Amino acid sequence: MEKLYDSELKVMEPLWEDGPQPAGALAKRLADAWGWNRNTTYTVIKKLIDKGAVNRTDPGFVCAPLITRQEAQRAETDSLITRLFGGSKTQFLSAFLSEPGLTPAEAGQLRDLIDALK
Repeated sequence: MEKLYDSELKVMEPLWEDGPQPAGALAKRLADAWGWNRNTTYTVIKKLIDKGAVNRTDPGFVCAPLITRQEAQRAETDSLITRLFGGSKTQFLSAFLSEPGLTPAEAGQLRDLIDALK
């Protein structure tokens, strides 16, 4: 899957949250939230269609997500780990866990996730 840029994620979020919707409704929503004009929204939708992340059907220029939020998160995480940690998940987690700010509750949740993998 190709990288999704911030502008593309702004279009994907309402599709993930609310499902398929007409491009006009997306344009209004993004105009209200980000001040985008209609052409900006349609240009980003076209890029997402070209990447295979969104499907467009007629009538009504209805846009639907072809990838899930989790798939996009996984692809972005894999890319980050590959670029910055040589593909090592251990090095990534070590760097992440060595930073201050992890709450005891978050640490417990991480332990539970690791235990669930066993």
